[in-house]
Amino acid sequence: MKFPSAEEAERWIVEHEKKLPHRLRRILDWLRAPRRRWLRIPVAVLLMLGGVFSFLPILGIWMLPVGALLLSQDIPWFKRATAAAMIPIQAAWNRWRARRVRKS
Repeated sequence: MKFPSAEEAERWIVEHEKKLPHRLRRILDWLRAPRRRWLRIPVAVLLMLGGVFSFLPILGIWMLPVGALLLSQDIPWFKRATAAAMIPIQAAWNRWRARRVRKS
């Protein structure tokens, strides 16, 4: 898996944050403030754990990428790894949606 550069990873993250619901985007912006690192890291870990247990009610797979994006702010190499993992997932999602639209 080819890792994107740090700039490409940051651009991808910012581009996809804009697609989030307004309320979630505001919360993430608040958490991404540099002085909230003490809160951001535990929240990111909890979100990722919640994503692993997405088979339970209320928890969902959506929690995994959101937690990874939060954690990537504090661990530079993790940002590139997160983007490298998310880019093919995004491409697969786009292909699936395009096929679904064609069938309709």
